[in-house]
Amino acid sequence: MVRQYEKLVYTVCCQLVHDHQLAEDLSQETFVSAYLHMESCPPGAEKPWLCRIAVNKAKDHLKSAYNRRMAVTEAPGDTAPALAAAQNVPSLEAECETRADAGLARECIEGLAEPYRTVSVLYFMQEWPVEAIARQLGRMPKTVHTQLYRAKKMLRRELAAVG
Repeated sequence: MVRQYEKLVYTVCCQLVHDHQLAEDLSQETFVSAYLHMESCPPGAEKPWLCRIAVNKAKDHLKSAYNRRMAVTEAPGDTAPALAAAQNVPSLEAECETRADAGLARECIEGLAEPYRTVSVLYFMQEWPVEAIARQLGRMPKTVHTQLYRAKKMLRRELAAVG
């Protein structure tokens, strides 16, 4: 099955993450997962079944806390900016850079209502990881992720209104 579908699985992963090395890793994870769950594969439907696993592996990576953290710091080789560009969604960081005014971004963050202001200050300005913010504030990491997501939407709207 690996020899038959390796190129297809790699292509699916690469189309989603836009990084060849990462696509190779996700392809391997796909085949390991397929091997471990072979009994759940419908007879004669190996190809779509493997494609679905590959898509889910790539989506899980793109939604992962590690990937979101790398997107904020915009490390070299990062896949999140490429994903945002492919979806025609400017990243919050790109919007701030295009204005070349960190003071404006700081004002917008400090103007957010609670609980979004606290998590945004810790995450964007003080560069705390989500897990540390969750521990500090006594919240679940998923709650902090949701608050950051909503804060980014509010900040985009605010920056668009100012610009």
